[in-house]
Amino acid sequence: MTIHEEIRELAAERNAVILAHNYQWPEVQDVADFTGDSLGLSLEAQKTAADLIVFCGVHFMAESAKVLNPEKTVLLPNIAAGCSLADSITAASLLEWKERYPEHTVVTYVNSTAEVKALSDICCTSANAVSVVRSLPGDKILFTPDRNLGRWVAEQVPEKDVVVYDGVCPIHDIMRGADMRKTIDTTKDAIVVAHPECREDVLALADEICSTTAMLGVPAKYPDAKTFIVATENGIIHQLKKRYPDREFVIADGCIGCRLHCPYMKVTTLADVKSALLNNEFAVDVPHDDLVGARRALERMLAVPRDN
Repeated sequence: MTIHEEIRELAAERNAVILAHNYQWPEVQDVADFTGDSLGLSLEAQKTAADLIVFCGVHFMAESAKVLNPEKTVLLPNIAAGCSLADSITAASLLEWKERYPEHTVVTYVNSTAEVKALSDICCTSANAVSVVRSLPGDKILFTPDRNLGRWVAEQVPEKDVVVYDGVCPIHDIMRGADMRKTIDTTKDAIVVAHPECREDVLALADEICSTTAMLGVPAKYPDAKTFIVATENGIIHQLKKRYPDREFVIADGCIGCRLHCPYMKVTTLADVKSALLNNEFAVDVPHDDLVGARRALERMLAVPRDN
């Protein structure tokens, strides 16, 4: 029996659902019941009758799954799966910024800890950040923690006064427009797709700026295009190739994704997933006050209609 088969058998025995983010190793994505972005996976877990959630992602994602599914056990297969962006803002830092901007509504990206979400007025994803900011009655916004996403959102909603916190995803921020231009120049007639966590000079070169989930639908919008340059973490290529085997996908950094490679997303292995199912490793717990506050911020986000 292969380890893939062992994991699927264990999941059935334990009434577990396995979730894998689009940035995970291909073999981890392939063993999962569902793949997708962090919030989408947490919401998917709400629809299942599973007692156990095995979240193959990073810590803040497993926390969000616990916040939205408090009655279920949530496991993070590798305890080392952190996130530099989530770590860039702490509760103490956010409280300091809130004191600095007391009249501002706090919009927090889901790539953050439950403790930070609990101190926020509302959450957002990269897919709905513009809709969320636009929906708010006040004109003064404090956007946390990603400065690149926040700057891009501010451009889309010029009627709002958006103050942006100085956090960053280093995997997206490392990419420069000059590097992407080299890839474009050596890749004929390619459609360029970029995540809004990328820097401004990278986004300026993109044909499409969208979340990882939206990226999976981009090739369908360009039926005659054969090649796509993708500016996000290299794990997304696996799902793109599965869905569009007749297309070519090129990572934007020009070195086979060696820089657009998140070490935290890649710490989880099939052995970790198997061990999690066998030994309940590692259970994620969220303090009650943080759980209540974070859930409130997430539910407010979910109530916002998406822009057309």
